[in-house]
Amino acid sequence: MPATRARRFMAFVALLALSGCATNAKASTQPTPAQTPVVTPSWSSPSASPSPTASPAKPTHPAYKSLDWYLARVPEFPPAPPVPELTEAPAAGTPPFWLRVPTDQKVAFITIDDGALARPADVPAFIREAHIPVTMFLNSPAATEHTDYFKQIEAVGGVVENHTINHPSLRGMSYAAQHHEICGSADKLQQLFGKRATLFRPPFGDHDDTTLAVAHECGAKAVLYWSATVNEGIVRYQTPIKLLQPGDVLLMHFRPALMDDLLGALKAIHKAGLTPALLEDYVTPPPPPTADGEPLLPGVPR
Repeated sequence: MPATRARRFMAFVALLALSGCATNAKASTQPTPAQTPVVTPSWSSPSASPSPTASPAKPTHPAYKSLDWYLARVPEFPPAPPVPELTEAPAAGTPPFWLRVPTDQKVAFITIDDGALARPADVPAFIREAHIPVTMFLNSPAATEHTDYFKQIEAVGGVVENHTINHPSLRGMSYAAQHHEICGSADKLQQLFGKRATLFRPPFGDHDDTTLAVAHECGAKAVLYWSATVNEGIVRYQTPIKLLQPGDVLLMHFRPALMDDLLGALKAIHKAGLTPALLEDYVTPPPPPTADGEPLLPGVPR
């Protein structure tokens, strides 16, 4: 009996070994993962890595009060009228003192005064990207100290005009004192920017007949006041009608919140159904085309 059991046990073990070999042989006929071909779907897109020359897209949600944030809030305007028109052209002699530019065209004007207090870094780019026409009434010491900054604005369409040397109240001052303040500043600004100022704004708006006479002697074709002010983005109207009218002049300053002021002015102009225009185009309009209808070449003095 023991021998018989031993023979049966050995036969059972041999049968198990044969079964295992059959199983392993069957498994070895299946492809391994490394052997399985990888098929890319026909709709698969290529790598999305940007090309070296691609310009970066503007952020969908720009950082609060970044340049892109301000640009995203600029309203769209129709183009300014191609031919500036005045209802009352400046006469020869003493320049007019204007609260509002005398025009029926649907335009308003943005002006920025002083220049000494602050010069926000993004302002030149904002003016360029948003195509904002601005007139800068500068005190000559500020213009001297920060010439490069104001030239950046001038390079994108801003115009420099006269706002005296020391920012005094001119009313009641002697002829000699007013001449020093107005002509002295005009001379310095011309030296710095290569152009004689054609507009003058008396500090605080204070002036008298002597102011107008001296401004004329110093090259001003008009003396400008304002019809609305903008500070920290808030527009304050100087007239009973709390809405801008054609020809209105907005006053702001080179202050820390100038970006807000520019945006506030643009929104007020848009709300009134107006378009921002360049002040100088209305006070000293470009000459008409030549007799043969051809426009004058760039650089021809106005």
